[in-house]
Amino acid sequence: MQRAEPDVEGLAVLGSLRRLLEHRVRLAICVLLAEHDAMSFSRLKQVLEETDGSLGTHLRKLEDEGYLTIEKTFRDRRPVTWYQLTDAGRTHLKQHVKALTKLIRAIQKS
Repeated sequence: MQRAEPDVEGLAVLGSLRRLLEHRVRLAICVLLAEHDAMSFSRLKQVLEETDGSLGTHLRKLEDEGYLTIEKTFRDRRPVTWYQLTDAGRTHLKQHVKALTKLIRAIQKS
């Protein structure tokens, strides 16, 4: 009996995933910011239940890659840092989710 080589189309999709968004916190930040116009550091920290250091590191990585913009303001004389998803960040998020969807569909077919 001769066997056919298995189809590995699903693996090809892995190359389409955005490496930066493979971490759940960075993906969650982008999803939250895609749903809301802007969120403050303290609100992101509260929702994601992350430490200052951890959240700051993930936000910095997203900012360095152009996924986020930052605006610093004051509320009751206290500094507040606001984060927004850039157009590029929104595009990258959509591409990442599209690739994940293709991967899930490929797995469901098997």
